[in-house]
Amino acid sequence: MLNQAGGDRQILAKQLNISPHQLSYVTNSGAGEGLIFYGNVIIPFVDKFPKDTGLYRIMTTKFSD
Repeated sequence: MLNQAGGDRQILAKQLNISPHQLSYVTNSGAGEGLIFYGNVIIPFVDKFPKDTGLYRIMTTKFSD
């Protein structure tokens, strides 16, 4: 789960049983930051991938890159 609008965050937090601390990872988070759900485990992540690589050019979803 990536950055969400305030109202959506609250709905998702209730539906997915996300703690306030975990919710902080998707509150005003930047690109490449959020929560991964694996079964009943919620894992915060930050992915700062170098932009000057061929792999980044293949993976990016930003048209400007």
